[in-house]
Amino acid sequence: MQNSEALALSTALLAIAGELTQRIHDGVVARGFEGLRPAHGFAFTRIAPGGATVTEVAEHLGVTKQAASQLVDELVRKGYARREPHPRDARARLVVLTELGWSCTRAAEEAAAEAVRPWVEALGERKVRALCGDLLRLAPRGPIRPVW
Repeated sequence: MQNSEALALSTALLAIAGELTQRIHDGVVARGFEGLRPAHGFAFTRIAPGGATVTEVAEHLGVTKQAASQLVDELVRKGYARREPHPRDARARLVVLTELGWSCTRAAEEAAAEAVRPWVEALGERKVRALCGDLLRLAPRGPIRPVW
């Protein structure tokens, strides 16, 4: 692959990622979830599976612990998350989603499905599934970080 082709591929993937982030965020807002930014959604992806400490959220987002703490404070204040005692570390607090946070997560899943529907229409389901498989093989293991 020539440099110009690699740059074109990189640019296209970045454009798609930015559009996808915005479309999912817009879909969440359209479903009635207010007061959120796309960065909150990236935090939800770390908190959702089983909770996370502020330190884990900071590592996931690639920000300082102080910045992650402020973001978590916002989520708690808005009712999307709560802090609980950590089951294995008495000094730590676990951040978990509330029912409102889980509802928002489900809204994001619906918005994501809506956002990729045009891809299926343009390329066909078989090609989109193949693209998904290829991207999953190439995707780095680890955090999904927003572009700050």
